[in-house]
Amino acid sequence: MQIKGTLMLLGAAFFWGTTFVAQLTGMDGLGPFSYAAGRYLIGFLSLVVLLIFTRKSRTIERRKKNYQRGFLIGLIIGVVLFIATSMQQIALQYSTAGKAAFITCLYIVFVPLGAKLLGKIIRRENWLGAGLAIVGLYLLAVGGNFSIQLGDAILFVSAFVWTAHILMTDKFASKVDVIEMSAAQIFVTLILTSIAMFEFETPSLSAMFGAWFPILYAGVMSSGVAFTLQIYGQRYTEPSTAAILMSFEAIFGALAGWFFLGEVMSSREIFGCVLMLIGMLATQWTLIKKSL
Repeated sequence: MQIKGTLMLLGAAFFWGTTFVAQLTGMDGLGPFSYAAGRYLIGFLSLVVLLIFTRKSRTIERRKKNYQRGFLIGLIIGVVLFIATSMQQIALQYSTAGKAAFITCLYIVFVPLGAKLLGKIIRRENWLGAGLAIVGLYLLAVGGNFSIQLGDAILFVSAFVWTAHILMTDKFASKVDVIEMSAAQIFVTLILTSIAMFEFETPSLSAMFGAWFPILYAGVMSSGVAFTLQIYGQRYTEPSTAAILMSFEAIFGALAGWFFLGEVMSSREIFGCVLMLIGMLATQWTLIKKSL
C-alpha cells in the first residue's frame, strides 16, 4: 500500500509540475480567472464521469462502512483550494514556471511546522530545513537591490495556503469517499473562480477556445487526475512523507519550464533552488533515513 501511495503522489507531482507550463501558455490571451474557470470546468466534468463509472463500487464500500460521504468536506476544502490556486495563477503573470514551482513547494517545510500546531512532534532537522529553504528562497526571489518580485511574494504566501490544503486533506482522506471529496472541491473552485472571472475580467469564448490545449491538459491531468491521486495517495502516507513526494513538483516544473519554454535561471537562482531542495529534504531527513 505504501508503494501504491508513493506512485500516486509522484504522479500528482508530475502533473502539477508540468501544468505550470500550461498555466503560463494558457494566459497568453486570457486573464488568470478566465483560464482557471476553463481549467476547472474540464476538471469537474472529468470527475463527474469518474463518479458515474465508480458509483457501484463506492456504494458497496460505504455499505461496509469503510468510509463516509465526501461531498461536505470537499466543499469546505474547495474554498482553501480556490484561494491557493487563484494566488498561484495570478502570481504566474509576474514569475516563471521554474521559480513558481520551487516557491510553491515550500509547503514541504511548512507542513511539519503546521503539524506541530496540531500536536505532532517537530524535530531539529525541521528547523534546519526551514532555514536553508528561506536562504534559498532569498537567492531565488530577491534581487541584488533587495527587491522582490510581486509574483514571488504572492507565491510565498500561497505556500502557506497549500500547507493548509495538505493538512486538511490528510485529516479526512482516509475517512471519506475520495472521488466525492475531489469532485466537490473542484466544483467549489469552479464556482468561485467563475464568479471572480465575471467580476474582474471580460470573459471571451474565442480566447478560451484558442487556449484549448493548456486548458484541457490542466483541467484533466491537474485538476481532475492529480488532486484525486493526492487524496488517494495521502490515505497511505503520513503528511510529511506526502509533502516530500509532492515536492517533486518543483523539479518537474523547472524541467518543464526549461524544456518547453526555454526558461533559463541565473547561477544565483540555481544555487537558491539547490539550497531550497536541500532544505526540503533536510526537513524530512528522519523519514528519509527510515526508508533507506
